[in-house]
Amino acid sequence: MADFFEPWRFWPAVFASLDACAGASLPFATLDSVLLQLPTMELRARAADKGREGVPVLIVAPLALHDAVIADFAPGFSLAAVLDAAGPVAITRWRSATPEMRLLTIDSYLAELNVAVDELGGHAALVGLCQGGWLASVYAARFPAKVAALTLAGAPIDLEAAPSQIVEHVAATPPLLMQSYLTAFGGLAPGEHRRMVWSRASLDATAREALQREPTAAQQAAFDRWNAFTMALPGPFFSEATEWLFRENRLARGRFCALGRMCDLSAIEAPIFLLMANADIIIPPPQTLAIKNLCPRARVRARLAEGVHLSLFMGADMLEGAWREIAADLAQALQPQRPSKKPIRAAAKINRPRSSQSRESSVW
Repeated sequence: MADFFEPWRFWPAVFASLDACAGASLPFATLDSVLLQLPTMELRARAADKGREGVPVLIVAPLALHDAVIADFAPGFSLAAVLDAAGPVAITRWRSATPEMRLLTIDSYLAELNVAVDELGGHAALVGLCQGGWLASVYAARFPAKVAALTLAGAPIDLEAAPSQIVEHVAATPPLLMQSYLTAFGGLAPGEHRRMVWSRASLDATAREALQREPTAAQQAAFDRWNAFTMALPGPFFSEATEWLFRENRLARGRFCALGRMCDLSAIEAPIFLLMANADIIIPPPQTLAIKNLCPRARVRARLAEGVHLSLFMGADMLEGAWREIAADLAQALQPQRPSKKPIRAAAKINRPRSSQSRESSVW
């Protein structure tokens, strides 16, 4: 018998080839070296940082619609360049899903994020942007000893803390319809189709709003190329993220299972830095700020800045203001702890292992 969805099977390959062509035209401004090639991502850094001492800063890029170049867009609009003040910087450049990736789950991405952290020395400061923020938070709860600090910008943590269009859309969409949609596209969730479903008007911003500057012709063209490139996601990953986070709010409720273990955000003890935009209608600030009450053992510092969702990651005012302050705070938090100057009696001298907060590593 012929497969009912056979006519749809060519679409994932079409979307994947279009994404690959678009992605090839999106260069990073500073992160010029590929450290790892993994099924879900390429791990990028600066070639000049090879051997640099210090705790690495790993940007966990958005994993929703667009490419990771948002964090290293252009000179003057590069979050990666600003975070360089805190330590050597790397980024997860997630791949647009191909038919071969159609079975990947959230655990698949967490496992390869773990490989990336190990590649950087096994201890890193995570900077989670948007959807990369909840993934970084889950990782920090699952592997708290490997996370030196956690920074979240526009990240959905508690989806019940404030209403949003995405949550409302998920609530109005029956799970069976969602599964039928994924089946129709061969087990993938095409990016452009997701953007249309989730209301294109609410998810897009102009280059002027995103960059917080009137763009030059070259910047406008680069923004248009970036904005046109939408990523496909594996069906299981998309389905789990939709159901577990946006419908069931498992992360905030302490019921999120990751890599075989139930994860509770209260396990995070590393310092947490939050950045939110006052005009963000994609992830309203209370959804991110909620982590402050969910991590009672962590020191949390929060900033609310003027801007829209995309300006959180590439806006000139945001980078020169709030992000400069966060980078300085991160640099201080990642400094090794100094031993006490109080003399220790020879009889009482004990060799103790250095704490996780005092760990330093030579990066790649």
